[in-house]
Amino acid sequence: MSLVDTYKLTNGIEIPIIGFGTWQSANGTEAYQSVRWALEAGYRHIDTAAVYGNEDSVGRAIKDSGIPRDELFVTTKLWNDAHTYEKAIQALDTSLSKLGLDYVDLYLIHWPNPAALQKQGKDAWIDANADTWRALEDEYKIGKTTAIGVSNFQIEHLEALAKTQTIAPMVNQNFLNPSDNQQELVAYDKDHGMLNEAYSPLGTGKLVDLPQVVDLSKKYNKSVPQILIRWSLDKGFLPLPKSTHETYIKANADVFDFALTSAEIASLDSLTGVGGFHTDASSADF
Repeated sequence: MSLVDTYKLTNGIEIPIIGFGTWQSANGTEAYQSVRWALEAGYRHIDTAAVYGNEDSVGRAIKDSGIPRDELFVTTKLWNDAHTYEKAIQALDTSLSKLGLDYVDLYLIHWPNPAALQKQGKDAWIDANADTWRALEDEYKIGKTTAIGVSNFQIEHLEALAKTQTIAPMVNQNFLNPSDNQQELVAYDKDHGMLNEAYSPLGTGKLVDLPQVVDLSKKYNKSVPQILIRWSLDKGFLPLPKSTHETYIKANADVFDFALTSAEIASLDSLTGVGGFHTDASSADF
């Protein structure tokens, strides 16, 4: 395995098995330089979002890298203020303009957003997501994105979307790490052909000093982040580690010369709740 190895999505598109996350990377030098370092280190999968506010810096880094477009996989996401058909179409065009790209490889609805949309009526979020998803389907059909999916969707949100969708989501990106491995959702995604992407694969600082993780770090002569990224890969997830430090960016990719045993994976699975849980997408109001 290596950074250029891929998972295959349901439509046949190949997606590199580790992505470089840019959440909280400030627009400007920080985001630009971190993406440049990631590309120089061999990453070929870059993940950003409209709400991150750094798409233009990410785009400049991609352009300046000189790497051919067809060797890269770029993801961005639709924010909560664009949950209508027309706004979703416009939002992708805006993201493409900022990124300096003709298309993205993956476009995601960032949140299902029920709490905010329910202010317009009990089932407003269902209709809004259906309308929004129809826009993504149309953008996919004309090639502005080569794959479509969702982020932070729980089973109830996926089931609501399934009632009107004509193309199923290919990816569901969620908070996944040993503190919250969301077993039921992960199984549902797999059963419905969705790849599980793991944002915050390193969890929180509360995982760093735990004996289960530290012992594995010593055994394999790897850092704790490397152990956690390997856990994600061994679970069949696609981790999206992020850093703004060149040393850590390189280190987070050095996870292909070992694999955890089933017993070690189970040990890390037992850490449920130690570092907190995912945000409840049904009650999040932003």
